[in-house]
Parts: sequence; C-alpha cells; structure tokens
Amino acid sequence: MATAFADPVIPFPGFDRASDDNILVNPEAMADESVHAVYNRLRDEDPVHWCAPTGYRPFWAVTRHADITTVSKANNRFINSKRTYLAPADAEKWTLDTIGDTHLFRSLVDLDDPLHMKLRRLTHDWFLPANLRKLEPMISAVAKDHVDRMAALGGECDFVNEVALFYPLRVIMRILGVPESDEPMMLRMTQEMFGAQDPDVVARSKLITTGIGALSGSSGNPQVDLFQLAQEYFAYFGAITADRRANPRDDLSTIIANGTVDGEPIGEKEAMSYYVITATAGHDTTSSTAAGGFEQLVRNPDQLARLQADLSLLPSAVEEMIRWVTPVKHFMRTATEDCELGGRKILAGDGLCLFYWSGNRDARVFADPFAFKVDRSPNPQTAFGNGVHMCLGLHLARLEIRLLLAELLPRIKTVELAGEPKNSIANFVSGRKTLPIRYTFR
Repeated sequence: MATAFADPVIPFPGFDRASDDNILVNPEAMADESVHAVYNRLRDEDPVHWCAPTGYRPFWAVTRHADITTVSKANNRFINSKRTYLAPADAEKWTLDTIGDTHLFRSLVDLDDPLHMKLRRLTHDWFLPANLRKLEPMISAVAKDHVDRMAALGGECDFVNEVALFYPLRVIMRILGVPESDEPMMLRMTQEMFGAQDPDVVARSKLITTGIGALSGSSGNPQVDLFQLAQEYFAYFGAITADRRANPRDDLSTIIANGTVDGEPIGEKEAMSYYVITATAGHDTTSSTAAGGFEQLVRNPDQLARLQADLSLLPSAVEEMIRWVTPVKHFMRTATEDCELGGRKILAGDGLCLFYWSGNRDARVFADPFAFKVDRSPNPQTAFGNGVHMCLGLHLARLEIRLLLAELLPRIKTVELAGEPKNSIANFVSGRKTLPIRYTFR
C-alpha cells in the first residue's frame, strides 16, 4: 500500500487538486482528451505529483518523458508485481479477497525478474525482426484482404469497425494458430477486456458475437465480469494447450504450451496469461494505433500527400502514429526502496503511475508535440515502454501497421471524415472506437 504522505507542494495557479487528480484516472477524460490539459500543467509545474483521486489508492503521477524513462529502466527499484495498472481501491480489494492475489493474470506485464525474463525468453526469438520477415507474405495478404473489403464497401465506412479492428486480430490469431471461425469470440473477449468501461464497446461486442455465446459483461459488477472473462480465456486456451502438447504445430501456441522454466513445464496460470496478453495486447493496441494514425493522415492532407509520394517515409510515419495514439495510457510501478525522482522523495511502497500519453507530448523531447509529422526525427516515443519490460511485440506492431499502409495508401485517391470520430471510454488501453470516413480508390 502507498505510504502516508504530507504533501509539500504549493498548488500553482489554476490548479484544483481534487479535480485534476480525479481527471487523471477518469476514463471519460481520456475519451474527450481533456486529460491533456492536466498533463500539460503537471509536466510544467509538478511533473512528479502526489495524486489522491477519489476511490483510488494514492500514487505518484509521473508525467515527463525523462522521468518515465528513468523509472522504466530501473526495474529493480520500481517493480510491476505489486500494482500493474490503476484500478479503484474496492476493485483491488475484491480481487484480493476473491482469488487471494492482486492479479487475475500472471502475464509478462504483471511479473518481475527473474520469472519475467525466463518467461519472456520463451517467445523472444519469435518476435524478432528476422523471424517476422518470414511472416510478411501472410501479413501482407491479410492487409490486402482488408483493403479489398474497404474498396467493396462503396466509398464510405467506419474505418475502426470495418478495417482496424479485424486486421490485427486476423494476424495475431494466425500467429497463435487459432481457427478463423473463433475470431469473433476472440474479438469479443479482447473488447471486453479493455472496453468494459464503455457501454458502446460492450454493445458492439454483443453485436459482433450474437449467436456465439453469452456476453461476459452482464452482472453489473465489473470485477465479477472481468473474473468471468478470465475464466473464459483460461478454459479456451486450456484446450489449446492440451492440443498443442499432443499435436505440436508451427505456431506460437505450441511454443507457449510446451515452454519450460527451470526445467519444469510452465505454470498453468502463467501459460494462460501468456496467451491472453498475446491475444489482447497484440490486437487491441495495434488496431487503435492503425485507426488513430490513419485519422491523422485524413486530418492532415499535406502529411498524407507527402507519405503517398514517398513511401520510404512509412517507418517514421508509423512511429509518429504510435507516439500520437499511445494506446497503452499508463502502467504502474511500486518503489522497493526510498529514492528521489524529479526532486520528490519517493518512499518504499509508494506507487508510481507512468503516464505514457503525457510523456509522448513532452515539449522537452518532441518539437511541436501536438503536431502530427510523418517525418518526425528523432522520435523517441515511449509508448512501448523501456527497459526489460519494453513491449515484446513492438516489431510486429510496427510491421503490421506499415504493411497495412503500404497496401492502402497507393490505392486511396481521396479521403475525408464523414462524421466526428469517437474515442473509447477507458483509462488503461484506449483509442478510437469509431472513425467514419468517405473515400475514393484509384
């Protein structure tokens, strides 16, 4: 638990502690992006800020790029396992009382070394660029299928719900070796995992999965629904594990199912959590980046034209899309010892929240940070994290977005918004939930 703290900070002009603290955890402030006003104030005046929002355990809000990077790289001093992401205090207590653990899952983002690194090594080579190059023909074919579908829609679509949601899902399911017929169910589970705070996302999940099973989010208690969802994941991937141990294939599921740690088979909860983090993080974050990044090309015709004229800019454009969207808005760390950060005294046991979206708008690092530039360089975006917990799938995410744009951009003749896009209501992983566009193809 966070330590008691006598706050020495004198509020700066225009600062409303109660209001701003609550905005930092408010999913609706993420959706309407009003949170950026608070990020801006904190980066300038109180970059390591003691935050005590209503209903949450207090924590340090870390908002500058440099401090976020420092904490991320000091993985022994700031650990993951005590508190992985922001959750209401009553939800944390419910989880601990119900399952005897603070975590429903034991995935890479929930664990610390040495176990974290031992598990990470199981799939490390799979996600290296050299191995991913072998997957490029498959990914390119999936990208073409989705752009062809867009072309067949008659010049108007919701880019999120017609393209961006389904493209990375198809890719990650093929990598895992999940049957195509199970993709709607998997989409429903990933949507409920990160979108349970948003009634539109839950409704979309129900629509997508009509006829294939009951909706998890139906009890009225978010923690009960998430626990039920975890059980569904474990049951599904438990069957996958049994099959891959009996019938190994050339897929990622086989590597996970037959993985060993210290000479012993991977633990059941660790294995199930491995599948879950691969399926969810490998899908939802990429779809959000593809949608939000493409929207910026639509809103900035000069940047779109420049990219279409010079596809060699695709790698830097993809990096700018990742910086701009920052689909994972935060992760938590817990201090293991007394230390100092940004001029503040951090005590052992204190929680720190790394606000990546804020770090990726830090004018100390990014020139004109609220401008979208396909040729931005340098671009040390922090959306993938740093240190030993840097995102395992970062090369895959970059590759998927690049290959989608490589297929789409040469075919787009005109494109404009056909309505106002909307963000999902979530404070952990979020992005566009709608992106209505009107377009013509060459």
